[in-house]
Amino acid sequence: MTEAALPGVYPQGVKLGVDVGTVRVGVAVCDRDGILATPLRTLERNAKKNTDVRILAALAAELNAVEIFVGLPRTMKGEEHASARMATEYAQLLAGALRHSGSEVPVRLVDERLSTVTAHRNLHEAGMSSKNHRRVVDQVAAAGILQHAIDMQKARGTEVGNRVYAESAPGPTGNGAQTGPAVQTHSSEHGRLQ
Repeated sequence: MTEAALPGVYPQGVKLGVDVGTVRVGVAVCDRDGILATPLRTLERNAKKNTDVRILAALAAELNAVEIFVGLPRTMKGEEHASARMATEYAQLLAGALRHSGSEVPVRLVDERLSTVTAHRNLHEAGMSSKNHRRVVDQVAAAGILQHAIDMQKARGTEVGNRVYAESAPGPTGNGAQTGPAVQTHSSEHGRLQ
């Protein structure tokens, strides 16, 4: 059986949004009803030891998260470059950390064009000085990513984004070995990642 979403079917409960950067990782959370995404915290990115990935997996367990959305930065033309590869690799690491901890929480990539730009603008409009943006902008960007995802789920009545699997995680075939890509695409009305 494939993971194709049925109309009106998507996980209900607490969800996390993640904005991945080279230095920091922003995390946001939404309420159980999926109404409002709010900034939660900023993690220092540790690409050598991946301690931030393990902290995020533990946070998902602590909050009983049912789904995690990782922002996939694309260019305005929809192209993917180094930052998109970094986000995809991070999502795969997170899926692996969750699997290692015995969690089945799905990790999904969603388009996040301009989330950080929008976050900076919103902080500026809220009266925060530019020098103070750095400590919260990643959280605010993560909240934007998560809000976009939960709004799309409600509007479409179905799952959004592309599920990401750890390299050695069971894929859609369920046979214990990843036989397809580590990112499972799922059709959308425009044929692109939503």
